[in-house]
Amino acid sequence: MNACDMTADPLAINAPLVERILVGFLRNEVRRAGFKRVVFGLSGGIDSALSAFLAARALGPENVRGVLMPYATSSPESLDHAHLVAEACGIRTMTVPITPMIDAYFQDLPDASRMRRANKMARERMTILFDQSAAQAALVVGTSNKTELLLGYGTIYGDMASALNPIGDLYKTQVRVLSAHLGVPEAVVRKSPTADLWVGQTDEAELGFTYGEVDRLLVQLVDQRRPVETIAAAEFAPELVARVRRMIQTSHYKRRLPLIAKLSQRTIGRDFRYARDCGT
Repeated sequence: MNACDMTADPLAINAPLVERILVGFLRNEVRRAGFKRVVFGLSGGIDSALSAFLAARALGPENVRGVLMPYATSSPESLDHAHLVAEACGIRTMTVPITPMIDAYFQDLPDASRMRRANKMARERMTILFDQSAAQAALVVGTSNKTELLLGYGTIYGDMASALNPIGDLYKTQVRVLSAHLGVPEAVVRKSPTADLWVGQTDEAELGFTYGEVDRLLVQLVDQRRPVETIAAAEFAPELVARVRRMIQTSHYKRRLPLIAKLSQRTIGRDFRYARDCGT
């Protein structure tokens, strides 16, 4: 039985099997690292909601803490949805507003771009999560999906940082399928994806294409390794294929540990890279 059926619809998943795999992954990897609790950013979006449901099933709701970290311009609906998710899966939450930290930093930088502010918010949130990781003896769980990771649509050392990520091999459309299967509240499953970085921001408007469209392209480029020429000729405009390929190529540094210059026989990240290398 396969979790993904690449012979028919390449984005189709066996939701019950994927659930078992990801619940087992969280339970085993958290315990392997010597922990029993996890903490993560609970945004009110579908990705963090799915991570919450998986973690609650893997570790028990009492061992999962979702942290809400709103900025002054954050959508009230996002906060409502975050609380809805927490109630639905029974996890604990805490709220840490980031407005004072962000505004203090940019007070003397009035010309900072919107993107700089968004990246600073993402990194501020991650510093809070790792502090809570220390305070609660918990691992930080990531909430970036495969689509975002491949496109580099995230902030390095911000929302892309974590100790382990249960949903990083699920495309956005697959996240929706699994979320519906697990019982994530319908209002969260159906809402337009947004990082809530500024008023009115949505992922698809910012990217310039839909997740459904780019997922169909990515699964052919990455999972099926189809030649670019055949993809462009069959289904997608050549301009879209070229743009998505550039996004994958230019964001590769975000998907790896810092590159270390090789001097020894076993260099971290090159030769010393697996759990078995440190005896676990």
